[in-house]
Amino acid sequence: MKLIVDDKIPYIKEALARLGVEATYAPGRDIGPALVRDADALVVRTRTRCDRRLLEGSRVRFIATATIGFDHIDTAYCRQAGIEWANAPGCNASSVEQYVQSALCVWSLERHRPLQGCTLGIVGVGHVGSKVARMAHALGMRVLLNDPPRQEREGGEAFSTMEELTHECDILTFHVPLSREGTYPTYHLADAAWFGYLRRRPLVINTSRGEVADTRALLQALDKGQAGDAIIDVWEHEPDISQPLLQRVLLGTPHIAGYSADGKAGATRMALDALCRHFRLKADYHIEPPAPANPLIVAADEADACLQMYDPRRDSTALKAHPEAFETLRGNYPLRRERTAYRVEIKKPAPARKAEAGI
Repeated sequence: MKLIVDDKIPYIKEALARLGVEATYAPGRDIGPALVRDADALVVRTRTRCDRRLLEGSRVRFIATATIGFDHIDTAYCRQAGIEWANAPGCNASSVEQYVQSALCVWSLERHRPLQGCTLGIVGVGHVGSKVARMAHALGMRVLLNDPPRQEREGGEAFSTMEELTHECDILTFHVPLSREGTYPTYHLADAAWFGYLRRRPLVINTSRGEVADTRALLQALDKGQAGDAIIDVWEHEPDISQPLLQRVLLGTPHIAGYSADGKAGATRMALDALCRHFRLKADYHIEPPAPANPLIVAADEADACLQMYDPRRDSTALKAHPEAFETLRGNYPLRRERTAYRVEIKKPAPARKAEAGI
């Protein structure tokens, strides 16, 4: 078996060596027709467009993408060509949840807005959106859910209309796949008309796909005060992102919301498991991310603990200083662990001494 692998997929070299599988590693953008012509399988990320141009005339029969999204795979062509594929649904849901929680803490601190009592609207309630909803409830937020495909399948009681979200929410966060066709397309879901419906000058968060939000419309909405703030991790035309938008947003990061070490390890496991199933290999490997440098967090409160574990301001500052380094910052992302890797101690302030009787 000849295997071509994106060289930025973490932990995979050691696992494939344990499986006895030899692979050729290359940057995702450099995986082209000449390289894959005599390959049996690919393990990729979003930077490799798997379509007719790449695959026609090759012997590739299986593609695993170590990502939740699969809009970079031409599924219709793969079906026609007899190429099976697998993605990694939910692999980094907890990582995106961590990013959103930390981002909300930054917004709360810098804008002096307590999260408790705010109304959060979640657009897309799959693996990620469901985790974000549970986290927000735990923070004392009112949560409105919008997911038309789920509402169609399950009924309407648990879901709100987009009109309700745009009228009632202090914060709106997107967790949808990118789709340009079908009953519920998400391409430019947040367009000029959508921003025009906003009533509460909300914070807008996008960690799904850049094309879900129209860049020009978002910039205009921020300038007009239709949106109060924006936190953007995913961008149209990555890595050639809008620098005016980058400098305008509260937080702008290089598509790393799902890039915790735990999320990366989960994506690699799911891709390898799919590869093993397809080629009938025994999945005899183990992946464990390194421990954090300081596994004990001593914090004043939950927000402090959250930001000690992960503070997105560091990533935002780095990208705003060097937007041309988008791919470098993303490809060489430092170790970031989720809460399960830490022991957290909340140090409450000592209670004031009671006044002595008669004083």
